[in-house]
Amino acid sequence: MDIQLKRGILEVCVLKALQRQDSYGYQIIKDLSPSVELSESTLYPILRRMEGAGCVTEYSVEHSGRLRKYYHLTPSGQERILDFLKEWDEVVKAYDFIRGKNNEEA
Repeated sequence: MDIQLKRGILEVCVLKALQRQDSYGYQIIKDLSPSVELSESTLYPILRRMEGAGCVTEYSVEHSGRLRKYYHLTPSGQERILDFLKEWDEVVKAYDFIRGKNNEEA
């Protein structure tokens, strides 16, 4: 899969995981694991990019004597998910064209 396409999909998957509730890194990986393979070395750069883009914010909570970083989806992150879903229809149309599905009807 094209690296840029995969990167965009993974970013939206992380945002979607945060749409349900605020979460921390290990839990995000665990939540996505049934559908998406994601490592810590991939997740944390995504979270930093999404924070820089204003899609998530972070805060710390003490857990077992240590601080745990939680991530929160912002309205901008919500909008990013919706934009992705709108654009996905175009990707599906291109996929169908490549597979020859559009040509069969002509």
